[in-house]
Amino acid sequence: MTSIAGTQPLRSAEGLYDPAFEHDACGVAMVATLTAQPSHDIIAKGLVALRNLDHRGATGSDPKTGDGAGILLQVPDAFLRAEVDFELPRAGAYAVGNAFLPTEPDLCAKAKASIEQIAAEEKLTVLGWRVVRTDDSSLSDLTRSNMPYFEQLFVTAKGAPLQGIALDRRAYCLRRRVQHEVGVYFASLSGRTLVYKGMLTTEQLELVYPELNDERMASALAIVHSRFSTNTFPAWELAHPFRMIAHNGEINTVKGNRNWMRAREALLNSDVIPGDLERLFPICTPDASDSASFDEVVELLHLGGRSLPHAMLMMIPEAWENNDSMPHPRRDFYAFHSCLMEPWDGPAGVVFTDGTQIGAVLDRNGLRPGRYWVTDDGLVVLASETGVLDIPAEKIVRKGRLQPGRMFLADLSQHRIVSD
Repeated sequence: MTSIAGTQPLRSAEGLYDPAFEHDACGVAMVATLTAQPSHDIIAKGLVALRNLDHRGATGSDPKTGDGAGILLQVPDAFLRAEVDFELPRAGAYAVGNAFLPTEPDLCAKAKASIEQIAAEEKLTVLGWRVVRTDDSSLSDLTRSNMPYFEQLFVTAKGAPLQGIALDRRAYCLRRRVQHEVGVYFASLSGRTLVYKGMLTTEQLELVYPELNDERMASALAIVHSRFSTNTFPAWELAHPFRMIAHNGEINTVKGNRNWMRAREALLNSDVIPGDLERLFPICTPDASDSASFDEVVELLHLGGRSLPHAMLMMIPEAWENNDSMPHPRRDFYAFHSCLMEPWDGPAGVVFTDGTQIGAVLDRNGLRPGRYWVTDDGLVVLASETGVLDIPAEKIVRKGRLQPGRMFLADLSQHRIVSD
């Protein structure tokens, strides 16, 4: 049984239970503004959408025991800058993430010291730690007993300043090593995005993390997720969103996908991810969920030099082989990448973001719903069902549904929907 410090152990085969037969069907939504102007309103709309996905989430025999809920947003620089008691560099030049730390003070102090040592080895300067204010009064005894202690770690690059994806590559190396060597899980560690999540119901998320309702907390995008996983055991770290994706459905080919990734690790090399990649292996964390493994691979592909949409289409291609009507450039794209990566087949609907581009893709089986709306003031909403937000019909200028193997993408830096 694999254990992550401060969290519930991940399950292994025991008696008649086998985690290989776990499945899930969740609720997911994204909210963004094409103006790219961060505001608390986007976070508030994301939380409303999450609450309206409550029927998609599961609970235990005690309705206060949720299967998982979470939100991903842009790093709320103004809020964090006002909250910390140490100096932060300019926005984008520091990475921050929520650490799931042990609740025992001695073990927590030891874990933080180990994290800071690894950070120094990865050429990162620890700027400080910030205690995340939490309220566990809405939780069941079971959820509370498994609840980690939360602090946010702030790091910046040593020497020449780095920001954006260059900084995220160093933070990625730190996060991977900490999980492998120290046993501490980070919900995220990035200069671009920040994740709050847990073994919660949709209503509990903002109660447990009350700072999500702080007006100073602003973002131009949000991804929310309500987890329903049948025949599985909830855990704080298995809630979505992950670092880049939130997932509705299941990856039925995951065993083969993981085995292929493990087989390729000896061949992996990167000119942009610093250091020997072997210290980051295994890429797919043993005993993690199918969506956690998907997120780990797409993150590696993205940080290794591909755009996030490029990485997503490598992993979730269209049904291209026998489609004679597909344009040749697109067929050539899929044919080339089929030599590098086999499909991660669902049914699966995946919402993704790197903090600037945000979108969704439906796998080629097409068995998970996804609908989107765009309003006249630039609000973009996509969800696994209708009704997550109350949008007046007269404000909607565009709407549609995800098509099998096709991507819906909004680029906030270009203030537009990318049609194909």
